[in-house]
Amino acid sequence: MPNRPTRATFPVLRDVPTRWSDNDHYGHVNNVVYYSYFDTAVNGWLIEATGCDIRELPAIGLVAETSCRFFAPVGFPDRLEVGIGVARLGRSSVVYRLAVFREGDQEAVALGRFVHVYVDGGSRRTLDIPVVLRSALAPLAEKSAPLFEAADLLEGSRR
Repeated sequence: MPNRPTRATFPVLRDVPTRWSDNDHYGHVNNVVYYSYFDTAVNGWLIEATGCDIRELPAIGLVAETSCRFFAPVGFPDRLEVGIGVARLGRSSVVYRLAVFREGDQEAVALGRFVHVYVDGGSRRTLDIPVVLRSALAPLAEKSAPLFEAADLLEGSRR
């Protein structure tokens, strides 16, 4: 089981605000909302890092797998940041490691894994990751590797 990662483990941090509707009956952000935070952080970063509308690319990134380990609760109106790094960059897929941090905290409140597989928008056949995305992902994977190795967050080869 991975240790609770710190901010220093992630090359990219993105603000993701909590919303009133994120809280559940128990007064904390519901577990399913974390996946929305991951999706928002990754796709927002991809758009910013590439300077293009990723919805217009010939290949779309489908979420093939997600997971999340929770360490501490958060709730509205907490201000959050999502740490982003690439644990593995394949031919047609990318494995992200993500962590949610409460503003000002050094240790993550949650640790996630998020896998995009790139496919043709119509046929859903697997395609290579578009060059424009790879040009942003490769440097992030390079920066992530030593940080993730030290934190035991790297992935084995699969695709």
